[in-house]
Amino acid sequence: MEIIDRPSPNFGERKGAVELIVLHYTAMPDADASCARLCDPESEVSAHYLISEAGEIFRLVEEDKRAWHAGAGSWAGHDDVNGRSIGIELDNDGASDFAEPLMEALEGLLADLLERHDLDPKAVIAHSDMAPDRKSDPGRLFDWQRLAAKGLSVWPDPAMPGDFMRNAAYVGYPTEHGQAVILDAFRQRFRPSASGPLSPADEAMMAGLARQHPADVTERIARRTPSRPLHSM
Repeated sequence: MEIIDRPSPNFGERKGAVELIVLHYTAMPDADASCARLCDPESEVSAHYLISEAGEIFRLVEEDKRAWHAGAGSWAGHDDVNGRSIGIELDNDGASDFAEPLMEALEGLLADLLERHDLDPKAVIAHSDMAPDRKSDPGRLFDWQRLAAKGLSVWPDPAMPGDFMRNAAYVGYPTEHGQAVILDAFRQRFRPSASGPLSPADEAMMAGLARQHPADVTERIARRTPSRPLHSM
């Protein structure tokens, strides 16, 4: 796997271990424009990696540094996602299918990252998962099911429907944003063609996620979540 170094000055010191990998789309004209922005000190944004439509992998920030890609948000009860994640920007405008060379390069990079950092596939999340009130990337056109089939992310089998928001908290979603926001973020990734109010299908898939791929539950999740069982009996 060839990696091209394009160092960005936009990073800080990482204080903890890598626990997450966050996927983004660039929403810019091409990889050159994205590289320019992610390496511009005035932009104050960056990522560890950028993958072009052609499948080129650019390393912008070393993995042991804290890139500025996630911004405000949380996952599994922890803030400062930047401080515990690797950010990967995908060269995509947000309205088009993801190019095959890009997807193949992403799969190779994810397999390497998961192995080297000893991470479970559930560690690979969307920007919209951890910042559902303000972000929608990598969007409804990104093929999460393809990644899951290769052990590079997760996809649930539906389970007996239960309390949607409690199950969402145990998956890792920041449920303080409310049901409408979390439902939209969940559907962007797991039910991209769904619309309308919360349905039994949504509840069943979220219950499957909570049962099969729960986050490492922290006291912070437990404190902010109603004390009801994960699944209805």
